[in-house]
Amino acid sequence: MQHQNKSLSMLDEILEDVRKAADRLEEEIEDHAFDDNKSIRGVNVEAVLRVEEDEVKRNTSQHQVDDDLGLSMLIDSQNNQYILTKPRDSTMPRADHHFIKDIVTIVMLSLPCGWLCTMIGLPTMFGYIMCGVLLGPSGLNSIKSIVQVETLGEFGVFFTLFLVGLEFSPERLRKVWKIAVQGPCFMTVLMIAFGLLWGHFLQIRPTQSVFISTCLSLSSTPLVSRFLAGGSRGDKDGDIDYSSVLLGMLVMQDVQLSLFIAAMPTLIQAGGNTYSSVVLEVFRILALIGQILFSLLAVFLVCLIMKTYLIGPYYRKLHTESKGNKEILVMGISAFIFLMLTVTELLDVSMELGCFLAGALISSQGHMVTEEVMSCIEPIRDFLAIIFFASIGLHVFPTFVIYELTILLSLTLTLVLMKFVLAVLVLSLILPKSSQYIKWIVSSGLAQVSEFSFVLGSRARRSGIISREVYLLILSVTTLSLLLAPVLWRIAITKCVPRPDKRLST
Repeated sequence: MQHQNKSLSMLDEILEDVRKAADRLEEEIEDHAFDDNKSIRGVNVEAVLRVEEDEVKRNTSQHQVDDDLGLSMLIDSQNNQYILTKPRDSTMPRADHHFIKDIVTIVMLSLPCGWLCTMIGLPTMFGYIMCGVLLGPSGLNSIKSIVQVETLGEFGVFFTLFLVGLEFSPERLRKVWKIAVQGPCFMTVLMIAFGLLWGHFLQIRPTQSVFISTCLSLSSTPLVSRFLAGGSRGDKDGDIDYSSVLLGMLVMQDVQLSLFIAAMPTLIQAGGNTYSSVVLEVFRILALIGQILFSLLAVFLVCLIMKTYLIGPYYRKLHTESKGNKEILVMGISAFIFLMLTVTELLDVSMELGCFLAGALISSQGHMVTEEVMSCIEPIRDFLAIIFFASIGLHVFPTFVIYELTILLSLTLTLVLMKFVLAVLVLSLILPKSSQYIKWIVSSGLAQVSEFSFVLGSRARRSGIISREVYLLILSVTTLSLLLAPVLWRIAITKCVPRPDKRLST
């Protein structure tokens, strides 16, 4: 009992320290427009502050301001900023100059940041993340349309996963499907078990423990796909190659992500219920899982029909029409990507999985088709990936990391080591003996935390599952794990990948 009280007091000290750092952070990055929020039951009535783009406009008359064609910014009492999205008069052309300036600034600053990382031997994605840090709320705070930038960055995820699927043929998926299904499931169960154990020891609510464990068990598909670009694509000796296993497990984690998002509303309701109600909520979660599995079966049938009857004639028509005009091919492939993500979304499966399946279906048409499509889509992916990684940097708060550097580094290293060890343990049990050497490489690719934890964390924060301090800890640990990922990956590739000459000589 004394030992438990000591652990609880240590946890309270850590959270109190984090709470003070969070308060200090909010004071630094927020300039509150109003002090009070006047509210009426059911309706919030409050004033808003209107900020014009140009200082000169502030000195104009009220009539001139109302007739202004620009998009002024409104700030409410909670410091939320709004820009007009749908004007009353649609005949009058308008443009969001804030968003245009934000994209221009991000692209211009990403170039020197990317060059700098290349010169010192780091992946360029670090430069793009640093660009977001410099321009975001913790830096110059010059990005006005943060929501729009993050939305555009999501398209970078879509096209990245499409190219991953394009290089990941159905034949490779069929070869490793047992490992791809078993591995992530075992790892998630083990992570949740450890989370519940620590949560019980530290008297943390089970719903919060389950959420944090599931969130941290996910790994970054876009980041790992960048690692695998130009890497292993097959093994001539017939062994399982690490890229197939790694991508298969990441795809399964995307499926788990859709399951978890579907179960989150029930998890929120279960947080404040009694024991008997929790039992009922568990049955609801199981029913939701059954529904998602049924949706996955429907997605599989749709893909089978498309592969058999539609994708071949569709691509041949695109190829014929696009001779001398690549625009038709680019638009046709993009439309197919969006069709697949729409289908998977309608079937209650993640849009990201639909993008991956779109690439896998195109790759089934042969190597020549894959090369042609990749040459057209890759530049689009590269540009949108810059926006995506910069949007990650918008959520990085260096001052908070500096305040809590010791705690954050300890938590990050512990988490990365735990995920690495769990992955090695699971892969040791399910991999064939001839392919045991790839477990170190695959484990290094799974050791970081997915950037989707930003999305999950924000939803849980709004729903009251986790506190502000836990949310900031998740963001910081996720970011630090993403920064450590290239180092761990490079070490694993250097030490564990067999040299081609050695493989040939044997």
